[in-house]
Amino acid sequence: MAETGGKANRTTDSILNHMKSDEKNQHERQKVEELLPNRRVNNIELVVLRIYPRRLISTKNYTGPVAAACGRDETGIVGLVLWDSQIEQIRVGDIIRIEGGWCRQRDGELVVSTGKSGKIQILDR
Repeated sequence: MAETGGKANRTTDSILNHMKSDEKNQHERQKVEELLPNRRVNNIELVVLRIYPRRLISTKNYTGPVAAACGRDETGIVGLVLWDSQIEQIRVGDIIRIEGGWCRQRDGELVVSTGKSGKIQILDR
């Protein structure tokens, strides 16, 4: 079991090192440390660390499944909200890009999501 965790940590470290070394990528994407609450997320790339069980919600703007998750880049960890089909598409360990999303603060922690108009893309699995 410890061996598996070690392999996962080495994989995450390798992915994060790749993110650090990609100069073109550095200029175009936002980093976790640059996120501000109630601001747009133009382009952020994260390694998905954990996905929590989905649950059903009903609000005036959305009714359906949602799942909390968390991801990180080389500068920090941030919460994620996965909506509807994103829950089935995204897996732990995926490198994802969120474009045109939003950043909010919940219980003192930053959370990013695609919201209604953003998109999520799996860059690597």
